[in-house]
Amino acid sequence: MLRTGLTGGIGAGKSTVARRLVERGAVLVDSDRIAREVVAPGTEGLAAVAGAFGERVLGADGGLDRPALAAIVFGDPDARATLDGIVHPLVRARSGELVAAAPPDAIVVQDVPLLVEGRMAPSFPLVVVVGVDAEERVRRLVASRGMAEADARARIAAQATDEDRRAAADVWLDNSGAEDATLLQVDALWDERLVPFEQNLRAGLPVPDGPPSLVGPDPGWAAAGLRLTARVDAAAGSLGRGTEHIGSTAVPGLAARDVLDLQLGVESGADAAAVAGALAAAGFPADPAADADDRAGTLRVHRSADPGRPAVVVLRVPGSPAWRHALEFRDRLRADARARDGYAERKRAGEALYDDDPDAGRYSAHTAAWRGDPSGVTES
Repeated sequence: MLRTGLTGGIGAGKSTVARRLVERGAVLVDSDRIAREVVAPGTEGLAAVAGAFGERVLGADGGLDRPALAAIVFGDPDARATLDGIVHPLVRARSGELVAAAPPDAIVVQDVPLLVEGRMAPSFPLVVVVGVDAEERVRRLVASRGMAEADARARIAAQATDEDRRAAADVWLDNSGAEDATLLQVDALWDERLVPFEQNLRAGLPVPDGPPSLVGPDPGWAAAGLRLTARVDAAAGSLGRGTEHIGSTAVPGLAARDVLDLQLGVESGADAAAVAGALAAAGFPADPAADADDRAGTLRVHRSADPGRPAVVVLRVPGSPAWRHALEFRDRLRADARARDGYAERKRAGEALYDDDPDAGRYSAHTAAWRGDPSGVTES
C-alpha cells in the first residue's frame, strides 16, 4: 500500500486531481467529507461542538449551522483551536479506519486541505500539492463559487503560503492551465511514479542504484533533503537520534548523482532493526545488497522505493567514525572551495571509469578512497 497526501489551497482545483486519481484506481480518503460526517446529526462530534459553542451553532433541523459556526471561529484563533481540538481527532480516527480497510495493493490518496498547516507532510511517503497562483484562485472563487473578492482573499490569506506548500511538495501539480493539461500531469504521475512506488513498497524493493551519472548542482536538493529527513525522523520516532542530509547533494555548487544521502542516528543494532519496518512503510525499505560495517558504526542501509526521488538512508551510531566522517567531510566541502574542486575532479574521473556499470558500487569505492571514508557504503 502507498499512502499519498494530497493538498492545495482553496480554489486550486484539488478536487479535479482527486477525481482523476480515483478514475485511475486510487482509494480516496477525503478529509473534508469525513469532517462533515463526524459532526452529522446524532453524532458525538456534533454534541461536542454544540457543547463548546452553544445552541447558536445548530440549525432548525438540529444539524450544524455551518455559516453560524464559521462566523464564530473565523478570525478567532482560540475558537478555531477549540473546534480543531474536537473535530481533528475524530477525522484522524475515521481516516485511519478507512486506510486500514483499503486493499494491500492500494494507492490510498488522502485529501487533506490543511496538510501543510497541520505539519502532516512527514507522515506520508509522498505529498502531492495542487498549485495555482493566488490571483488566479481569487478569480476562480469569485467566478465559480460566487464568493466576494474580499472573502476570497481572506480565505487564501488564512491558509499556508505557496512557499510553504512548495517546501512540503514532493510533487507540484500545476493546475493553472486547461483541465486537459492537468489531467495529463495526473496520468503521468500515476503511471510513472505512484504505481511503481506502490509496487516497490509492497515487494520491499528499493529503487536500483543505477549507473554513476553525474548531474549539475540542483538547488532543489536542499529542500528535498529537508523533506526526507523529516520523513525519516517521523518514521524512526523515539529510537531515532536525528537525521542529517550528507553527501554531495548536501554541498551547494557540487555536481553529484541525483541521489540524496541521509544519515539516521540510532544507538544500536537492535534499534536499527526495530525501526526497519517503519522506515519501509515510510518509503525506505532495507537494501538487501548493502554491506554494512558495524566496526565503523554503520548498522543498516535503506534505500528509497520512490522512482521519482532516489535516496539512501544509512543507519549509524552517533559519534562513531563513520558518523563523524560523513558530517565532517560534508562541512569541509561546504567551507573549502579547493577541496570541493578536488573532489569534483575525482567524481568526474570515477564517472568516466565506471559509467557502464549497472550500479554505482565501484564508483562509490573510487570516491570513498579519496575522502578516506571508513564505511564507503554510500556517496552521491
